[in-house]
Amino acid sequence: MEYLLAAGSIPTLMVALVLGAVIGSFLNVVITRLPIQLERQWQRECAEMNGTPVTKQDRFSIAFPGSHCPECKASIAWYDNIPLLSYLVLRARCRHCQTRIPVTYWLVEIISCLAFGIIGWYFGFTLPALVYATVFSLLICLFVIDWRHQLLPDQLTYPLLWVALLWSISDLSDMTPTSAIIGAAAGYLSLWSVFWAYKLITGKEGMGYGDFKLLAAITAFTGATLLPVTILASSVCGAVIGLIMLRRQSRSQPIPFGPFLIGGGLLSYFYGMELLFSYWHWLGGT
Repeated sequence: MEYLLAAGSIPTLMVALVLGAVIGSFLNVVITRLPIQLERQWQRECAEMNGTPVTKQDRFSIAFPGSHCPECKASIAWYDNIPLLSYLVLRARCRHCQTRIPVTYWLVEIISCLAFGIIGWYFGFTLPALVYATVFSLLICLFVIDWRHQLLPDQLTYPLLWVALLWSISDLSDMTPTSAIIGAAAGYLSLWSVFWAYKLITGKEGMGYGDFKLLAAITAFTGATLLPVTILASSVCGAVIGLIMLRRQSRSQPIPFGPFLIGGGLLSYFYGMELLFSYWHWLGGT
């Protein structure tokens, strides 16, 4: 049994890949439904604050109703809801109304499958594997939701931050609690300062508070030392992609910063120190 759960074993890899595909299917549900759920909640709250009648809404949550086509509302049978495979068998279309299924659904399942497979291969079924799998799941949801809706829900950023801070308590973590707390504070305050400086100069808001919270969670994992790498990498990528998007879309179209923060954070976590040392040597340091 220990071999079946050990890192570097084929059984562990296979189980992790299957689990990743299944979790990826669930992440698609969260990505699709959480923004709608939040919008309905905000509508109810606005109605209550304005003293207007609250419009009765159908029951809607992550778990209810069951899987269905958003276009024709037809229920999706279990054999049309198999992760990775059903998308290919159905040729990316609803069986009932032939509406095209966005490729994002399939990509989320693939990325989740690969991420879980890599984690399972290197860590087996251990506490670090659980932590990294949780982090990658949250990052996938935040990436896609922000790209689609320019929204970074507190329901996802706060758990990511708490996972980072609690993980720093473990002896298995590379971060100490002090480093994690300082990193989170530095990450939040860095973008918070930019936000207010930009607003005072232009009178406009250049980013949302969700970006502050996301960067706080990221730097709780990487530490304040790697904050410049995260910000520089995300800014450069954001500027390049932003210029490309502005040529194809209206200049008034907002560009989400969360996906670039996530990309910069991953780069910092895995290669941040190497990049810092390389830059230091380039400047002539020893």
